[in-house]
Amino acid sequence: MLSRRNIRVKVMQVLYALSRKTSEDASIKAANQYYGKLVNDSFILYLFNLLVLIRVAEYARQDKIRRDGKLRPTEADLQFSSKFADNALLQSLIKNFDLTNAHSKYRLGQMLDADLIRKLYVDFSKEEAYQKYIYEQGNEDAEHIAIFLELYRFLINNETFVSMAEDHFPLWMDDKSLVVGAMKKTIKALPAEDDFLDAYRPQDETIKEFGEALLQKVQDADEELLSVIEPSLKNWDAERVAVLDMIILKMAIAEFLYFSSIPTKVTLNEFVEISKLYSTDKSKDFINGILDRLLKKLSDDGLIQKKGRGLQD
Repeated sequence: MLSRRNIRVKVMQVLYALSRKTSEDASIKAANQYYGKLVNDSFILYLFNLLVLIRVAEYARQDKIRRDGKLRPTEADLQFSSKFADNALLQSLIKNFDLTNAHSKYRLGQMLDADLIRKLYVDFSKEEAYQKYIYEQGNEDAEHIAIFLELYRFLINNETFVSMAEDHFPLWMDDKSLVVGAMKKTIKALPAEDDFLDAYRPQDETIKEFGEALLQKVQDADEELLSVIEPSLKNWDAERVAVLDMIILKMAIAEFLYFSSIPTKVTLNEFVEISKLYSTDKSKDFINGILDRLLKKLSDDGLIQKKGRGLQD
């Protein structure tokens, strides 16, 4: 589920946290644990999104009970069905043993407020797409998938849902695009296979072989990386460079020097984009200029290995 950009951001966040610590030994010891937590939190956030979607859709049963209990039901009440909750596609998630265990393991049910779930359902039930879906006869799988996509689009743009997510996951905005992509992929693939979660769990190849290796290399080669960067700062004192910008520069240089399978142009572009999102307004041009100069110098000095440079990120 995690792309290399996601991993770069998490490594950057760990390194930034380390820069705020006073005890070097304790910080280094905790680095991999904190990195692992950030990685796992992305997966838990995905599970949280799935659970909210399920619980909101399940509320259709309560709506059905309420309507059936009316002394004077309207024609709409009589025609209403709980297929939003009872269809086979949603049931494939509800009855998935692995997903149920994951929700239980991380106690995600305890994060949900029943009143907020009801509010989300009531608000969504007013949407034209839901009204059309609920009163149509004989919905096909494609129509169920379409309404779940509509529900998820509604959720991620709803203040109640966003507040719920941010309350429990402070880095929601950092992982939003990642989780939204995973959720859309999951919904479009319904009904869910028994082992569907395996595709979204953190994978060792990206997490360890790239992320942990990059984190370790930047830590181990900190002084060496700084010595590479300093000559290109011109009139800038290294201590005056923003902490986050220096971390980004060190990470990029580490990729240039030690990760030969990643095209240097990809590395440069990725860290420029990251600087746009996480650093100051002027950082983009600063980072781009420094990395461009350093890339040329390192290439001229024969320090960048060419093996595998044609591979894509």
